Amino acid sequence: MGKRLFVVAVAGGALAFAPGAMSRERTQPTLTVKSSRFGKVLFDGRGYALYAFTRDGRRSTCYGACAKAWPVYYAKAGLVAGLGVKRALLATTTRRGGRRQITYAGRPLYYWAGDTKRGRIGCQNAAEFGGTWLVVRPSGSLVR
Repeated sequence: MGKRLFVVAVAGGALAFAPGAMSRERTQPTLTVKSSRFGKVLFDGRGYALYAFTRDGRRSTCYGACAKAWPVYYAKAGLVAGLGVKRALLATTTRRGGRRQITYAGRPLYYWAGDTKRGRIGCQNAAEFGGTWLVVRPSGSLVR
């Protein structure tokens, strides 16, 4: 009886590391492309719109009140490019405090606090905090 239990446990453990099982661990992409009234733009894996800030360079300038209105899109694990996303443009930058912010084409990405529903783009072309907030095309260019 002891040997049978051991064989079943080993076989079950091996299946947990099979390629199919590993791909199911992280099925949600970091970024994906969806159609919107602004054309095809970037969304997170859950379907929430992502924005870039024209005042930013390769690093974020959005902290404090800015980051409350425009929450940072943080990296929690490995980066997964969804359908329509150019993997070579997907990366991270380190913020003050050490957390990793997701970037696309070198631009730090954010949410807008008012976008409470998936698929909603509620604050395109907004001038706030010394710059303009714009959604991002799959090419990495901003929608003006």
